[in-house]
Amino acid sequence: MPQLLITGANRGIGLALTELYLASGWDVVACCRDPSQADDLLYLISDNPGLEVYQLDVTDYDGLAALAQELDDRPIDLLINNAGYYGPNAVLLGDIPMEEWRKVLEINTIAPLKVTEAFLPQLRGTKGTVACISSKMGSIEENHSGGSYLYRSSKAALNAVNKSLALDLSPDAIKAVVIHPGWVRTDMGGPHGLIDTATSAQGIKTLLDRLTPQDSGKFFDYQGRQLAW
Repeated sequence: MPQLLITGANRGIGLALTELYLASGWDVVACCRDPSQADDLLYLISDNPGLEVYQLDVTDYDGLAALAQELDDRPIDLLINNAGYYGPNAVLLGDIPMEEWRKVLEINTIAPLKVTEAFLPQLRGTKGTVACISSKMGSIEENHSGGSYLYRSSKAALNAVNKSLALDLSPDAIKAVVIHPGWVRTDMGGPHGLIDTATSAQGIKTLLDRLTPQDSGKFFDYQGRQLAW
C-alpha cells in the first residue's frame, strides 16, 4: 500500500485528506498535537487498519526527530505538511505583535522544512512527493489588499523554501510543490469560505495524483491551476 504522512490531521483539510486517502486504499500516518482531543480522527481507526495516529507538535524538533527515528523503516510516498497557524486577526501596521509573528513563521515556514528534513530518508526510498499547504495570500503578485503581514509573509517564505527544496531534491527524484487549498470553511478559513473541506481535499489529491517531475517547484491551487509567485 502507498504511504502518506500528514501533519495537522485532526481537523479541517487535514482530516478530510486523511479520510480521502484512507478511502483510496492508502496507509496513513496521521500526526497532530494532541490525539487525546482528536475525536474525529480517532473515530476512523476502527474502520481503517491502515491508519496510525501519532502525537507531533511540528515545532518540537526533538519530538520530531524521535518520531522520524521510530518510523525509520517506513517508506513514505507522500508527505503533506498541512499544519498551519494564521495568528491574531486585525493586526494593524504600527502594532505588529512580534512574538505572534515569530510563532506564525515557526509553524508555517520553519516547521514544514524541518519535518521534510526529518523524513528525507523515507522519501528518498520511494522517490516520493512533498506537498506543503500554502495559500494564495503568500503570492506577492496577487496581494491587492495589503495587511495580513504575519500570515502573508510566512506563506511567501514557505513558497521560497519549496522552490529550493524542489531544486535540491531533484537528484533524488523527489517532487516538491506548494498548494493553495482554496478558501475553505474551516476554523481558520471561517464560515464564509467558498468550498468545504471535502472539495478542497479531492482537488488536492487529484493534483498530486497527476503530478509530474516538471511540476516540481511550482505553486498550484487545489484545482490544478498554477499560481503567480
